[in-house]
Order: sequence, then structure tokens, then C-alpha cells
Amino acid sequence: MKKIVFGIAVAVVVALFSASCSKKAHVAITSVEDLNGKRIGCQAGTTGELYVEENIADATLKSFKTGMDAALDLKNGAIDAIILDELPAKEIVKRNADLVILDIQFATEEYAIAVKKGNAALLDSINKTISTMKADGTYEQLVNAFMPVDGNIIVPETIETSGDAIKMGTNAAFPPFEYMEGATPVGFDITMSQMIARDCGKKLHVVDMAFDGLIAALQSNAIDFIAAGMTATDERRKNVDFSEPYYSSNQVIIVRK
Repeated sequence: MKKIVFGIAVAVVVALFSASCSKKAHVAITSVEDLNGKRIGCQAGTTGELYVEENIADATLKSFKTGMDAALDLKNGAIDAIILDELPAKEIVKRNADLVILDIQFATEEYAIAVKKGNAALLDSINKTISTMKADGTYEQLVNAFMPVDGNIIVPETIETSGDAIKMGTNAAFPPFEYMEGATPVGFDITMSQMIARDCGKKLHVVDMAFDGLIAALQSNAIDFIAAGMTATDERRKNVDFSEPYYSSNQVIIVRK
């Protein structure tokens, strides 16, 4: 009898100790500073990943192919938070009721289209298309279509293009800029690239690949330009030429509710 009682007592002590440790290990994340020392997920090759490496002390960084892959690890407790661009983060939270975006924004950045260094003709054509879109109201229409206030995206009709192929490299896991609708890539960047191809007298060919492989693909001529919600950073400018910015975004933090 004493042995049984003793065994139960030990089990209770162990359970209480484990619960105590668990509570101590769980620290609420409510600010950027709270990320220090935490396990943080980011999409590979993104500015979120770079931000963690340069600004978060003692963090354990885990890189993922997509933001949704990171969300699965966050839900399972394998990581403590995700740093991601604002609009793709909103899509993830919309699909996962147990996740939430903290009400803080940081690291404002600007998206631009990348071309191979020295490809001035294509860069000039892209800049002209972006400028025309903003001047004639097309840009505002695209924003309203892919970033509507009510959250109900309406994908515009495909803009038909013809001629020799021009290859647009992207990572179609970054809604609403590029994502798959069935077997078809759609998104803000896709429609904009259709306009770029049309203005060049080319037929658009979308090449979907891992985000962190896009610049290498551009340098090796596997693609002609990159439209992938890519931030024009000084580091990337060493390897590619960027168009004029076409969208401003912020980094946000996703945590479990």
C-alpha cells in the first residue's frame, strides 16, 4: 500500500513540475523585442529571414519553402512565431482561425520587378508599363481586385499576349500577388506581368519556382524578369536591376492565439 501511495505521490509531483516548467517556457509574444531567443519561421530567401538574422538576438531561425508551411509548424508548436509580409500573412490567418497577426508593423519595404543586370531595354519597358498603369487608373483597379476591403478577390480576365515568349519568374505561394487557382497562376503580379508582356509584344510564360532560386534563374537566363513581391534591397541590387517600386508593404508577426 505504501508503495502505491508513494508511486502516486511521485507521479503527482512530476506532473506538477512538468506543468510548472511548461508555463514558464511559454512567454507571450506581444512585441518585436519578445522575439529575442525564440524559434522564428520565415520563407526562405525573403527579407523577413534577413531581418531575423540582423535584428533578433539569439533567435533560432527556421526557413520554409512557403509561408503556409511555416504556419503548419507554428500551429504544431514547432516554432514560436512567423515573420512575413503583411498581405500574405493576412491570407494565412484567414485560413487558420487559431493564428493571429500582432497589431504592430515594422520594416516597411517596397516591391519592384527585377531584370538581369544591364538589360536596360526591358527595364525601360517595364517602368513605362508601371507608370502607365498608375496614370490611367489600371493600377488602382488591380489593387481593388486583389486587395478588396471586403476580402473577396475578383481575378480580372486574362490579358491575351502573343509573340515570342517572355519568361516571368515567380513563387506562386504568395497571395494575393501570386498564387494558384486550380492549375492556373493568378495574382496582382501575374496580371501586371501580362500587361508588361503585351506592351513588349511578347507572349507571357509564367515560371513557378522556389523564391530563393529566382535571382539565380534570372542570372542564368532561365527567366527574363522576376515579379514575386520581391523587395528591392541594396543587397539584391548587387545582382539584379530593379524597376520603379510598385507596392509598399510591411513585415508582420504571426503567433498562435
